[in-house]
Amino acid sequence: MHIGILTGGGDVPGLNACIRSVTLSALDLSWEVTGFRRGWQGFLSVDPDNVQSVADHTRRLDREAVRGIDRMGGTILHTSRTDPRTTKDGDRTDHVLHVLKSLGIDAMITLGGDGTLRFSAHLASLGFPVISVPKTMDNDVYGTDYCIGFSTAVSRSVEAINALRTTTESHERIAVVELFGRRSGETALLAGFLAQVDRTVIAEVTADLDVLLPLLVADRKSRPTNYAVCVISEGARLSSDDGKSGGDISKSATQRDDIGVGQRLAREIEARTGQGTVVQELAYLMRAGEPDAMDRMVGFAFGGLAIQLLQQGKSGRMVALRDGNYCHVPAETLLQSQKSVDVSALYDAQNYRAKLMRVEGMPMFLY
Repeated sequence: MHIGILTGGGDVPGLNACIRSVTLSALDLSWEVTGFRRGWQGFLSVDPDNVQSVADHTRRLDREAVRGIDRMGGTILHTSRTDPRTTKDGDRTDHVLHVLKSLGIDAMITLGGDGTLRFSAHLASLGFPVISVPKTMDNDVYGTDYCIGFSTAVSRSVEAINALRTTTESHERIAVVELFGRRSGETALLAGFLAQVDRTVIAEVTADLDVLLPLLVADRKSRPTNYAVCVISEGARLSSDDGKSGGDISKSATQRDDIGVGQRLAREIEARTGQGTVVQELAYLMRAGEPDAMDRMVGFAFGGLAIQLLQQGKSGRMVALRDGNYCHVPAETLLQSQKSVDVSALYDAQNYRAKLMRVEGMPMFLY
């Protein structure tokens, strides 16, 4: 069998561990593995009749090619944010199928977030064998409790938040730390809880500044060191926005006209309370560098499970973690809903803090 593999969307730590696992598991079965560079965008650039084009946009994966890559962050295959159905030239699904047939690819394993895996589900609906592997540091792919990259992003965030305390305390200010999380505030919620910050604002709940700001001022005054820390999701909304600011979260930071929500919150704090602020957007540092132990473990496991499913003749599936157990669900499951924080169970919206209503019987990450 000839397996194709690609990574799409934003990079996260743990992708290389999964690529290594897929490759070694396939090679143990005497299967061939071809990596497609730059996600679906690279795929669209392949001209099967041009040897150089194929060489430029694909990479043969063998034991030497994946040696030691599990210790590296990012993805050796590189990545892009592309859906072949929505290019400037229209729907290019036919080209994808042509490339697959011409190169003799029997099945695809796709590592990506919501966007990448939507096209994977589309391919599966057309009858082409696909196994989807969810990855995103926002942990917002519906159908799985865990996505590759989430644990490392939380770990990076906690480390940065705690490091920022020294500067914030030295200047006796209120720190505002903005974390990635466009649609889901789960990364901010868990990072804020583990770092034990004063307040956390998530994407699912609009922040009422008449409530939040007095809480932060009181937090600062409550400790002799005169500082406070607030974490906020990039997709959060402020009551002061009034629908006229906040920018288009679907765009990258360099493409937005408006300033980020962390900066907006800091401006409101200074204008309304007179307190100085420290603003830090962690952004890409959240997903930079090598994976932690959790993301290596899940990357290895997801990769191995993907090959095992193909070996069993199963396709059109997405590997997943549910209630702490590895499993798989139909590839189209992610199309059924949008994953977000269970506010009633996990968040105190009046006090802008994580809450643990109960722990017994809950999975490790309290989903």
